[in-house]
Amino acid sequence: MGQSLPSIRSRLTRLLVVVACAWGVAVSLAVWLAVSEEVDELLDETLQASAEVLGRLLVVGEGAAVVPAVGATEAAAGQEHFAWQLLGPQGGVLLRSARAPAQAFLPLPVLGFADAPSGWRVYGLRLADGAHTLYVAQTRGERREAALEIAGSAIGSALLIALGSAWWLRRRVRRELQPLAALSQSLARYEPLPPAVPLDPPTRRELLPVHDAIQALGARLAQRVANERAFSGHAAHALRTPLAGIDMQLAVAEREAPPALQPRLSRVREAAARLSRVVAALLALFRSGAELQIERIDLAALLARLPHEPLRLAVTTEGPVLADVDLLSAALINLIDNALRHGASTLQVSAWLEGGVQRLRVQDDGRGIEEARRKELEQALASQAYEGRMGLGLMLADLIARAHGGALALPVVAQGFAAEMSLAAELPGTQASTQA
Repeated sequence: MGQSLPSIRSRLTRLLVVVACAWGVAVSLAVWLAVSEEVDELLDETLQASAEVLGRLLVVGEGAAVVPAVGATEAAAGQEHFAWQLLGPQGGVLLRSARAPAQAFLPLPVLGFADAPSGWRVYGLRLADGAHTLYVAQTRGERREAALEIAGSAIGSALLIALGSAWWLRRRVRRELQPLAALSQSLARYEPLPPAVPLDPPTRRELLPVHDAIQALGARLAQRVANERAFSGHAAHALRTPLAGIDMQLAVAEREAPPALQPRLSRVREAAARLSRVVAALLALFRSGAELQIERIDLAALLARLPHEPLRLAVTTEGPVLADVDLLSAALINLIDNALRHGASTLQVSAWLEGGVQRLRVQDDGRGIEEARRKELEQALASQAYEGRMGLGLMLADLIARAHGGALALPVVAQGFAAEMSLAAELPGTQASTQA
């Protein structure tokens, strides 16, 4: 098995997914850093504001007695995420909230923001009497929890956007690569030789150079094939007249020669006749790309005019055959010649209509071929890989069948060898005429 080729769509999809995920991670990290900093700053401002509110609500009386003013207890209770302590001049805890520890957050009175060893973020505020200090604190865990909640939402949104973008880009890439698939399908139908099948016009500007290059290649191939056909056609025509003259001279010589030489001259005439048939086949082959001249052909009458001795012919047909008479004659001559060379004595030719397609089978009772060889020939016919794999007869029959919109098949038979041509029942732009 051959190694599978990399896919442009798969490579682009993987790249887009990786880029989208990397972008999501980068955005998430940036969001995390920004959110952490902003949450710390916001919560610090909240600590400072809470300390100022509580500081105004706490009243320090004579003798260093400290009592909460009206509303101070309610205000402190509303700060569920904070704890506070009121320290005396010596640093002892005079008052504290329920969440605050019995010991001071910081060993010595510290004003402003500080981090306590016990895991608290503390803000210290000097009260108006100048002797007492108010600590308002929040645990670092609560800060992390708040930061994680906010950052988690932002990171989740960023990752969802990244995955959604990757999914959308993947669909977009698939859609944008559709013109390539359409171009390959059009290229499979493209035929630069007559009757030509044009290439579909490109649907993307990037495909225009590829489209033009394919058309230019097709034009060059068509021109080269046309030149080769013209040369082979001229050469065959040039051989046809001398071969006819040779056959005529051999016929005279055979008639006038003594009996001892007549068998040898007869064999020479047979070889010359076979060469003439090859030349006729070449002529038909190199005009098979031209416009077909469709006629209604009486198959039995056509076979009667073709050289087939010493074969016995048996013809079965459901009616006239629609085909180009010259091309069909060339195909039948070569199939008859194949049967003779393989020792056949009887040739069964049958034609019928099946599903709107004409079938024409030529079957002999000769030696036939092995099943492996038959399959090899069928594969060569299906791929039109004729060179070095089959003779002129089968190749010509397949080309003529394809010129009629069909193909040549080699069905399995109990005895001998069979070749079956499929021909289009009707061809657009042609008018059938009855052959006399």
